[in-house]
Parts: sequence; C-alpha cells; structure tokens
Amino acid sequence: KFDRKTPPAVQIIPFRVFHQPSIQFAQHIFRQPSFLKGMEYNVRIGIREYISGRLKKRLAFSDDLLRYNRANDKDTHTNPTHIPMNKQIRQEIFERFRAANPHPTTELHFNSPFELLIAVLLSAQATDVGVNKATAKLFPVANTPQAMLDLGLDGVMEYTKTIGLYKTKSKHIMQTCRILLEKYNGEVPEDREALESLPGVGRKTANVVLNTAFGHPVMAVDTHIFRVSNRTKIAPGKDVREVEDKLMRFVPKEFLMDAHHWLILHGRYTCKAQKPQCGKCMINDLCEYGAKLM
Repeated sequence: KFDRKTPPAVQIIPFRVFHQPSIQFAQHIFRQPSFLKGMEYNVRIGIREYISGRLKKRLAFSDDLLRYNRANDKDTHTNPTHIPMNKQIRQEIFERFRAANPHPTTELHFNSPFELLIAVLLSAQATDVGVNKATAKLFPVANTPQAMLDLGLDGVMEYTKTIGLYKTKSKHIMQTCRILLEKYNGEVPEDREALESLPGVGRKTANVVLNTAFGHPVMAVDTHIFRVSNRTKIAPGKDVREVEDKLMRFVPKEFLMDAHHWLILHGRYTCKAQKPQCGKCMINDLCEYGAKLM
C-alpha cells in the first residue's frame, strides 16, 4: 500500500506481486485509477514504465524483491543501498574500463596530426566508418596542406561527397590548409586557441587533436560522452562544456589521458541512445541510470 506520509523510495510492494504467474494480475491492478490516485508522480511513472517493459527486473522496492531477483537472474545487477556517485565509484568505473581496454584510441584512421585534423573535420554529423572510407582514398592522394590545395576544392569534394555536408566541410578543409601554410609552416599547431581559429574547428575538434595527436589530458565531449556522463552520473551537466569541466575535475588523474576514448566507445557500443545494452554493461552495478534495461 502507498500512503502520502511515507516517502516513495521506502514504500514496499511485496515481491510476490511481480512473480511471473501474477504479472497479468499486477498489470490490471496497477492500471486502476484507485491504485494510482494519490501516489507520487515519479512512482506512477515508474509503475507505468515497468508495465511497458522498459524497467523490467529493475523494481526493487523491497529486500524480498532484491533477493528474488538475485536468486533467479544472475545477470540482474542492483545496488540496494543506492550509493550516489562518488570518488571511489568513479575510480572503480575507470579501472574496469582500463582492464577491458588498456590502450584505447580513436576509430578514425590517420598517420599524422594533419590527417587526424582532416578526419575529425569530416566526422561532424557523420560516422567514423563513413569518414574512414572517404579518407582511405583521399589521404594517399593528399595528406599534407599543400597537396590538399593542389588537389583543389572540386578534387577534394570528389573524395568527400559520400559524407554529409561535404561541400561545407570541403571548403573548411581548403581554408584550413591555406591558414596552416601561411601561419604555421604547414604544421598543425599544438595549441587550443590556434586550433579553434581554424575554419570548422570547434572546442571538441581541438580537444580530439590535442588528446589523440599530441597526448594532452583533455576531454572532447561529443554526444556519446555527454549521454554516458549524465546517465551514469559520472559528470552530469546541462551542456557539453559543463560536462567537460566536471570530467576534468572528477575523473581520476591517472585515467584522464584515455577517459575520452573509454567513454565514447562505451556510449557508442554499450550505452546507446535508443537501446542501451545494460544487460552486458561492465559498470551496470555502479551506474545510476534509472531506466536500466535488461
């Protein structure tokens, strides 16, 4: 039973209600207006999401339910004490990432800082696979600023036309190559301000180049890292800059160099936007994502 005096988090639903033979009966009861009336909003949403299947095996309102889940489903991970994210948990998360992938790196193919810069410029709103297919043909022909200018805008677009926004990106590449030759002797600058002054290069692109090409412990926050940071509560934030600042502050120093790659790979292949693979997630028991899917 639910009452208004007891906080929703400590109110108990007997685990037998959720036993499989009784699931249809439970669904019928939960849909009754008399059952839902007066309950806290977040509890109502939790019940309805359970019925829709998005929170199956994740309702742990009582110790009985926890024991039942653990005895009958070894793949179900639940933190009964709901310990909030802290320094020790973050340490454990990144230790697991490191154990699974000791030497992570970008999935973009490159052989020099210039090739990486061009690949990252092309990767905006595009997949790494698509960019790699284009650069596999482009870089053997032009892998320096001068060679790219010699190829010409039309020539570059011939190689990049399979990538979204290729016309704008190709123009940025030509402008960037011209600036690199005029100001930096054809070399990619190892400086954030200089990188961000290049056409089409923002803070994220600059951070990718600084981290991957030059070994700077910086954090390039893309949509995957933003999602993982907020779901897990490793570094929650309303915008990418807030998430970046918190990651730089909260990620243990020993993991800063590779944290960017671990988080982006985790977001790309496990903590997906539409269908997160919580059942096979290596940090499931440490994550604070409320709608875990098993």
